[in-house]
Amino acid sequence: MEKTKINFACSLYDRMQALHTGEVKPEGVDLEFIPMEWARQIFDRMAGEQAFDVSELSSSEFIARKDANQCPFVALPVFPSRTFRHNTIWINRKSGIKKPKDLEGKRIGVPLYTMTAAVWQRGHLMDDYGVDFSGVKWLQGAINSAGAHGDPTVLPLLKPVNIEVNHTGKSLSDLISEGAIDAVIGTNNPDSRRTNPDVVRLFPDFKEVEKDLYRRKGVFPIMHLVAIRREVFDAHPHIAQSLYDAFCESKYLALKRMRHLGALRSMLPWMTAEIDEIDEVFGYDPWPYGLEANRATISTLIRYLAEQNIIRAPLDINSIFVPVNEAKR
Repeated sequence: MEKTKINFACSLYDRMQALHTGEVKPEGVDLEFIPMEWARQIFDRMAGEQAFDVSELSSSEFIARKDANQCPFVALPVFPSRTFRHNTIWINRKSGIKKPKDLEGKRIGVPLYTMTAAVWQRGHLMDDYGVDFSGVKWLQGAINSAGAHGDPTVLPLLKPVNIEVNHTGKSLSDLISEGAIDAVIGTNNPDSRRTNPDVVRLFPDFKEVEKDLYRRKGVFPIMHLVAIRREVFDAHPHIAQSLYDAFCESKYLALKRMRHLGALRSMLPWMTAEIDEIDEVFGYDPWPYGLEANRATISTLIRYLAEQNIIRAPLDINSIFVPVNEAKR
């Protein structure tokens, strides 16, 4: 039987390497793995021109498109990227910000207001610290370079927000260092943290804060999911289960190899301690796939999207992903 030819664009994460090398092959699928360094480039090409059969995609962008009935994709409950984001909230100490509530009414830089990382960061700050963002002035642009953060195709917000595009010719990192903005949230650390001692994290103890979030709520923030072009899925519906199983197998191999501590696979000198901590907080697998294992996290993201007027109302979580047998996750 001839295999279905599918291309898949994704950053080359450890959990994807066995698919890239061909060690794991999806059943019935001839998979062309297209490794790309920056996820934003993948999102822009997938959302803007449907450039791939399958790709990683921003979770918030997918859910917003689904809510607006403008989604030419279906999603698999596979999560190439998930990251706690308290650690990338930065302030200038001279702005007078000492605690989360002090962000109210400030001028805050963000790469893209609707990006998943920013949705999570605002949601955490609203939920756990009571921050009211209604008076914030947002400056949107790249953190460590002048200009925009990629070339996104973004749906309009459902309610107006005070967002200005950064046309200063300076990066958000430069602007927070100068005091032209008071804080930066997003995905990267500002380079100016190395040169300006007043550019510091809002949560210097971010690791303990993030572990506490997981222990209290069972939430490990999901950034990206896997999207399939709807016309490709409709023509070859069998690929959903085949890909899901292969993604799970590739992740399993990465978890197994990460624990080969005779020679460290990553340049993390205390990786042994990190793995001990993973086991203590998460159990063996900190990165589960599937809807059921991630229900608390996905439900929280949907609520944040609704509260921030990016979607009209919380969606039925079961409607977001195509059904797969989650025996492997």
